[in-house]
Amino acid sequence: MHPNGSPLREEDIYSKVKAVERERRVLPATNGFRRAAVLIPLAWKGGEWQVLFTRRTEKVQSHKGQVSYPGGAVEPLDRSLEDAACRETYEEIGLAPDQIRIVGRLHDYPTISDFVITPIVGLIPWPVSFQVSAEEVQRVFFVPLHWLADPTHFEERPYLRQNGKVEPVIYYQHYDGEMVWGVTGRITVNFLKILGMLSEP
Repeated sequence: MHPNGSPLREEDIYSKVKAVERERRVLPATNGFRRAAVLIPLAWKGGEWQVLFTRRTEKVQSHKGQVSYPGGAVEPLDRSLEDAACRETYEEIGLAPDQIRIVGRLHDYPTISDFVITPIVGLIPWPVSFQVSAEEVQRVFFVPLHWLADPTHFEERPYLRQNGKVEPVIYYQHYDGEMVWGVTGRITVNFLKILGMLSEP
């Protein structure tokens, strides 16, 4: 839903993402940074748009136990960022690339773990079954877009990095026992602004 109460249509998602894609911020993966791609999976579920998130296991190398979008590092065999996001999504939750309708790319984001992340928006079917990788993913869950777009459900707080630098970080309230925060929270908030569901400060 838009703030004015009108429903967010599929064509709205396409047009708004494509508008950003034409002028999106692209960051070079240099100075030790690696390129990565994540999928923002949107499903029409329960009469509204919902976003799929995963909670990572304690077995993964980085961001153990954290909520994230499916995705990961771009590998040499990946033909594009979209291929990388879809491959990682399939490896993590068993959602095949032909089940994902790619909408477009959003702005690049640097992370504290030395990655440059490109979010890829994709529409996925519902209902759909998942084959979750026990090594990588603890849980798959959905959060409604309208809940994420409620400004009372998140805040920006200072975060002290290991190098002593303080950065503003997005923290959502818990939803279904899970908390979206960090770069995932930042990508989510900016995506909602692109959709017109959150106003710029």
